[in-house]
Amino acid sequence: MAMSPEPARGVTLFMPAGRNSALSGNGLAVASMMAWAAGFPAAEILLQSWPPVALLAARLALAVAVMVPLWFLLDGPSRVLRAKWGRAMVIGGFGFGISMFLLILAQKLTDPVTVAIIASCAPLAATLLELAAGTRRLKWNFALGVLVSIVGGLIATSASSPEQLGLGAVCAIASTGLFCWGSMATARDFPELSQLGRATITFTGGLLMASVLCFGAAQLGMDVMPSAAVDAQQIGMLAIYALIAMGLSQVLFIASVGKLGVALASFHINIAPFYVMLIMLMLGEDWSWTRALGAGVVALAVVVAQDRAPREVRGSAKFG
Repeated sequence: MAMSPEPARGVTLFMPAGRNSALSGNGLAVASMMAWAAGFPAAEILLQSWPPVALLAARLALAVAVMVPLWFLLDGPSRVLRAKWGRAMVIGGFGFGISMFLLILAQKLTDPVTVAIIASCAPLAATLLELAAGTRRLKWNFALGVLVSIVGGLIATSASSPEQLGLGAVCAIASTGLFCWGSMATARDFPELSQLGRATITFTGGLLMASVLCFGAAQLGMDVMPSAAVDAQQIGMLAIYALIAMGLSQVLFIASVGKLGVALASFHINIAPFYVMLIMLMLGEDWSWTRALGAGVVALAVVVAQDRAPREVRGSAKFG
């Protein structure tokens, strides 16, 4: 059996994987991960006074408040109103609402770099999703790329102390699986929408789920409000966390998924710990050669896993 998920016959989930498409897809993924990485240091500051569920709701509310008007302006009211809102509530609620809450909770229990590193299971999760969907067939170079990518993640994770793992690791792994499914479903189920529209409609579903979580937490007597006054610094950090690390990053990532497929695009998630470490380094944290080596191994995995020749993709596919 061949080994790099390649598009199966009769599938149009992704664009033809030609050289230019792969190049632009990888560029979009790199830009997405750099924007995503900026959110971890911002969250570290916010989590000092914000409960995870409150931070999730505030993050999604700010992103949706900015992105919905832009979507109306750029795509027009008719396209927005005709969109598949019911499907978006399911994908957004579980793929992004629940997954983001678990990611924030994981960071609360560990630290920014550790959470980014644990997300190294993304290529494996995404590959299993594509194989289950029948949109890919396993080829040797992709299988090798997945293996090398996981090795890179393990190398980088070895820089973390054992006590940093545990429940936080479980939350991060579950978050990654849900995020991969949500990204795949978003790219597949809304072909009539722009990249901005796809991200916005599913984030709206995520906001609905965040509202439900907030209400439930309040009913259980848990904290759902910041413990300190919201000042200018926190507003700035929230803007970075919501608009850049989530809004911009997701638009770029969905565009990358459309060109590469969710499995290959997710390889870039494994390089995010290196970007996070660079940002934390500028904020006074120590450099880690182990994490840098892990990021380098993952970058090699991305190169190994690339399809070598353009392939035409036809037909249609369904998942879940």
